[in-house]
This record gives sequence, C-alpha cells and structure tokens, in this order.
Amino acid sequence: MQSSATVLVYSDDANTREQVRLAAGRRPASDVPPVTFLECATPHAVLKELDRGGIDVCVLDGEAVPAGGMGICRQIKDEIFECPPVLLLIGRPQDAWLATWSRADAAVTLPVEPVEFAAALAALIRIRRSDGAVATRA
Repeated sequence: MQSSATVLVYSDDANTREQVRLAAGRRPASDVPPVTFLECATPHAVLKELDRGGIDVCVLDGEAVPAGGMGICRQIKDEIFECPPVLLLIGRPQDAWLATWSRADAAVTLPVEPVEFAAALAALIRIRRSDGAVATRA
C-alpha cells in the first residue's frame, strides 16, 4: 500500500475546502492510506495538477464559481487519461441527476457531513487502488 493517497480538492471557497479536510481527517477509513490534500481554487489549477499526475481522487465543488465542479468533472472525464475517481459536492439532493450527467463517481451534499463524506472518499480511494492505477507524485 502506498504511504498516502493524494486528494485534489477544488472549490473557490476556502471554507468548503476546509470542510472537506476536516471531514476526511488524516485517514477516512482504517483500510485506506492516510490522505494528503492538494487544494485548488481555480479550474486552471485543477487541470494543471491533473496533468502533473499523482492524484488518487478529485473532490470537486459543484457550487464553485466561475466554473462549477460538474462541468469540470465532465471535462476531465473526457480529457484526462485514466482520470481519477471524482467525488462531487452538490448543493441539494435533487442535483444528483446533474452529478450523473457530469460522470461523477459519487456525490454528497453540502454542507459536508463528515461520516457520509469520509465513507464516500474511502470508497473511491479503494476503487482507485484496486484498479492498479495508483499514481505517483514527484
């Protein structure tokens, strides 16, 4: 097992990024590695980091501006080879269909509920690790 899992967190709102970090903690489940967070506040930064590689899971804020996480998710699923799983943060449960449209692997509502979020994040880390697409980061 790799020493840590790198989780990219995209939101223009620093409070949302903090909610994600606090909800996941250092290790979202006992059977997954500790997480290292890579925070991005702009769509450009997300694409730049994904191009660098080494991302295990992306957490994208569907409510972010000027570009929401749903559009970014759809874009990276089309453009990034072996795109990491995406956990989408949505504004309300009724937006789940938009998460499906965006091709997100999972979705949770805002504000972040720690138990639900940690379980969803851990599940995506497990999927990424079992795919054999464990990324390495320089």
